[in-house]
Amino acid sequence: MFDLKGRRAIVTGAGQGIGAGIARHLAQQGARVWVNDVSAEKAERSAAAIRSAGADALAKPFDVTDRAAVVDALSDAEIDIVVNNAGNAGAHDMQVGPFREMDPSQWAAPIDVNLHGVMNTTHAVLSGMCERGFGRLITIASGAGVIGLPIGVAPYGAAKAAGISFMRHMAAENAALGVTANSLALGLMEMTEVHDNALVERLARSIPVGRLGTGDDVGPACVWLASDEAAWVTGQTIHINGGNVTT
Repeated sequence: MFDLKGRRAIVTGAGQGIGAGIARHLAQQGARVWVNDVSAEKAERSAAAIRSAGADALAKPFDVTDRAAVVDALSDAEIDIVVNNAGNAGAHDMQVGPFREMDPSQWAAPIDVNLHGVMNTTHAVLSGMCERGFGRLITIASGAGVIGLPIGVAPYGAAKAAGISFMRHMAAENAALGVTANSLALGLMEMTEVHDNALVERLARSIPVGRLGTGDDVGPACVWLASDEAAWVTGQTIHINGGNVTT
């Protein structure tokens, strides 16, 4: 069950954190995983960790917002599984604040990576998936793309919502061709570069299960959605959030 042997997968933004966990779980189930990140060093480090555990992984650094780079890397790769995990503001710092106070230049990065990045990778692999009769498109979204939040992330939330909607359209367009498209809306997750224990504890207390999510919480869901067993699951938004109510 959930055997991915013979499948080729790419996980974007997988140089660390949630993406690295997703890549690891796909590889453990037998997929050959391309580990993407905008940082070549992070991509190679993550891929090396997978290989050291006896699985198959290769670093594929590129920026998902650079359409030419995406096409160059993926158009002839015969990818079976895409996990669109690259997010936040991509290679840029996330600009947080009330929307009314934002300059339009602050909107570009989160929209570019969370919507255009998803569209770039999907477009580069979709025709091949349809021709081979198998494909799995999985987009890592956020609760911020489903509900409104008063925490200053309106452009990010809008882009995540757009990514969710895009997956639903991809599901409807390509279901008869063997390609599924789903989104995972994540709740509060561990932040790789945050070392404030007091902040982590405060955030964890707001979650019913009492802790932040990790790549090991998201990876198995991606394995299931990527598998033959999930062939009848498409156009869905599945919440992985430790029990937080989102609707």
